Amino acid sequence: MIVYTHERSITVEQLACVFDRSGIHRPTNDLARLQEMLDNADVLWTAWEGECLVGVARALTDFSYACYLSDLAVDKDYQRQGIGSGLVDRLRRQLGSDVSLVLLAAQSAMEYYPKLGFNHIDNAFLIARQPF
Repeated sequence: MIVYTHERSITVEQLACVFDRSGIHRPTNDLARLQEMLDNADVLWTAWEGECLVGVARALTDFSYACYLSDLAVDKDYQRQGIGSGLVDRLRRQLGSDVSLVLLAAQSAMEYYPKLGFNHIDNAFLIARQPF
């Protein structure tokens, strides 16, 4: 049984592991950077099977107008079970309907996010980070 929470902390090693096991491209060899990502997130929803972290949604928000969903990652062994949807749903309920939820999608996930209720938009701009 999958348990969702936003009240349980995780280690940087657990975050790196779920990123690696999900296929998401993150700097998992740079644990100091991942620790900063954890420390500076406003919201962290996690999905667990027992003591095993199987999914994470990490977001930055003002809790009033906008929220950036920076990471949505689910271990490949647990994908296609509704865990990503469960994480996003809980984040949306926490934020409320007055807060827009935005994300940057990997090319491989472009067909996934509309299934979660996201609309594709063309009015965004990006100054990309340097590659890691």
